[in-house]
Amino acid sequence: MPAPRTQSPAPARTFAQRFSATRRGARLARLLAAHQLTEWGHPHGTQAHDTVVLVVAELAANAVLHGRVPGRDFALSLSHDESRGMVRIEVTDTHPAQPARLTPGPDEDGGRGLLLVDALSADWGVHDRPGPGKTVWAECTTAPRA
Repeated sequence: MPAPRTQSPAPARTFAQRFSATRRGARLARLLAAHQLTEWGHPHGTQAHDTVVLVVAELAANAVLHGRVPGRDFALSLSHDESRGMVRIEVTDTHPAQPARLTPGPDEDGGRGLLLVDALSADWGVHDRPGPGKTVWAECTTAPRA
């Protein structure tokens, strides 16, 4: 009698792309992340899709507005681990300043991006990268696939 086979966990799916550190680059990062999530089975309008796209939008906007170094791009990396029901988002830029979560006043226009990331993600943080700059990462939960 043959030995029973155990099913190995599904491998993590990944997406990685560099973008110009411009508003157009941040918009393209958001649009491609949305497309990738749809390809991974989380279509527009689902909680997983909309949450990840919003977190990507905030982190990409921060990379463009606060992490921009002239002549340097930023990078987006997505990793979807179906077995954990998690999408990991990483946005890397070359600016040395660490992001700061602010508490803006009610009349201030900005400063709420990392508050949104904190509220929407299961976890997030920052780590140094080889060379100049840092990577801001966030993990968002998805419904485990049956």
